[in-house]
Amino acid sequence: MTSTPLNALSASVLRQLIGAGEISPVELLEACIARIEALNPAVNAIAAKAYRRARDEAKAAESAVLRGAPLGRLHGLPIGIKDLQDTEGVLTTHGSPLYRDHVPTRDSAQVALVRSAGAIVVAKTNVPEFGAGANSCNLVWGATGNPFDPELNAGGSSGGSAVALACDMVPICTGSDTGGSLRIPAAICGVVGFRPSPGLVPMDGRQLGWTPISVLGPMARSVADTRMLFAAQLGVDSRDPLSHRLDTQSAHGRAPLDLGTLRVAWTTDFGQCPVSAGIRAVMRARMSSMRHLFAAADEIDFDLGEADRCFDVVRAQNFLARYMDSYERDRDKLGSNIRANYETGRAMTLPDAAWAHAEQTRIFRRFQQVFRDYDLVMSPTTPVSPFPWRQLYLAELEGRTLKNYYHWLALTYVVTLITNPAIALPCGVDAHGMPFGVQVVGRFGGDIELLDAAQAMERAFTGIAGLSRPIPDTAKLARPRPELRSIVTDPADSIWCDGV
Repeated sequence: MTSTPLNALSASVLRQLIGAGEISPVELLEACIARIEALNPAVNAIAAKAYRRARDEAKAAESAVLRGAPLGRLHGLPIGIKDLQDTEGVLTTHGSPLYRDHVPTRDSAQVALVRSAGAIVVAKTNVPEFGAGANSCNLVWGATGNPFDPELNAGGSSGGSAVALACDMVPICTGSDTGGSLRIPAAICGVVGFRPSPGLVPMDGRQLGWTPISVLGPMARSVADTRMLFAAQLGVDSRDPLSHRLDTQSAHGRAPLDLGTLRVAWTTDFGQCPVSAGIRAVMRARMSSMRHLFAAADEIDFDLGEADRCFDVVRAQNFLARYMDSYERDRDKLGSNIRANYETGRAMTLPDAAWAHAEQTRIFRRFQQVFRDYDLVMSPTTPVSPFPWRQLYLAELEGRTLKNYYHWLALTYVVTLITNPAIALPCGVDAHGMPFGVQVVGRFGGDIELLDAAQAMERAFTGIAGLSRPIPDTAKLARPRPELRSIVTDPADSIWCDGV
């Protein structure tokens, strides 16, 4: 047995040890709970806790091992579930006062899948209100701090999941992604976040069932663990009209890929995204360090048309569908940005929607032409080093006023429009010592090939100075930070967080 604490071992190793009877799911769960209790007061990654039921399930998982019963892919592994996803019997607030007391009577489709694979839900992870924005704070649970510096933003909307992973609270977590909600927090917390192709992970709660803008996906500390969870999330569900099959065995893992066979196109900004000079410099330095790994690594120009305006309209349509009932029932309980986004969408016209659909199609088709000559597209994941969580969003970048509160997320939302699979991969630190994540985009429908490439890159990065995954100094997280939760008890002093 290794001297590494159980909670710090990889999910893949933990599952092997559980299956071999070398560790008990009970002791693993207790190690994770102890870690949560020790570090969460400093970062506030965890929302509702499900310790009592988790302990019962861990005992049942231990019993299954002892009697030689068939074991699921995630048997005995504690998991954090993003607080936008329904969990039967466990408080699910969506970060909104409207749902402060909401306890679902059933699991969402993908939660049911991971539970059927043997995962044990130990807690929910924090989010912005209804997942709107990349700053995981809300009036129910408070704000989540970055594990490398709790005064800084942890990203969102899967910020709680990213921080829980970086702090070794749990080995795997779920997330979701519309404009970058899996990729952004993964990048700035030093973990892996994978946005799969729409329809692979069933999304039974999607109001606009035929619209691929939002997806569910996995997060973990390594690509191997990420694809292990991904394989368990896969499934066809008749409630999701985009749902389709993918081979679960190839999702879990295949033979190592030779990066020397791949041609990479890269960019700092996709020709239009706001990106700081510092992040551009980091991206160029990283590409210089890894260029020798590939058959080619070329900086190229992109034409993504009117991607910003297109995303505005497509996103607004989803706000209309998602919040219509809540807005009409009690709009004052919705955050100001939720209300503003809904009202913006309501003012749009059918010609706006038709134009956006056509523009998204044009952008998609132009982007696919890149893959005639290249196998991967790479970019930074975020445009700046993490800023203080007290700052709602990035309103200005190097003298340029940004268009709205999510314009700074353009590096990820332009990829959302295209719908190709994308992964945020830890790639050292930036000039401020904060995690830097490279966004790697695969071919249309090429999820498995992208995961193969990302796993090979991750392996290669460990041998290149400055490219391996950064680890937070959790000894610095010993001091609780009550200010992260203060907005729960004193919202009058916390108006900054309304409607992130």
